[in-house]
This record gives sequence, C-alpha cells and structure tokens, in this order.
Amino acid sequence: MSSKLGRPTDDPKILSTRIRLSSKDLERLEFCVERTGLKKSDIIRLGIQKVYDELAK
Repeated sequence: MSSKLGRPTDDPKILSTRIRLSSKDLERLEFCVERTGLKKSDIIRLGIQKVYDELAK
C-alpha cells in the first residue's frame, strides 16, 4: 500500500495548466511573490479570484 503524502485539504489541487508570460509579466509576478511571501501559484489564484469577483457582480 502506498501512503498519502502532504496535508489533507478540502480543496485539493489536482489539475495543472501551463501559461506563457512576457518577461515584464514574470517580473511583476516575482515582485508580488517577494513582497507577499506567497507562492507564484497562490498569486495567480488570487488574480483569478479578483477578476472573477469583478465579473460576477
């Protein structure tokens, strides 16, 4: 039997996607990571949520 790795979560991240960024977009993403201490994926998820919230109004 294989044991499960990682912490249990109510929102598992099982899907993956790939994006292309300009060097300017990557600089902005890395700036956000440095300033917040969050992971790149978390910053991207926050951006998606912000756009979604705005459109869903």
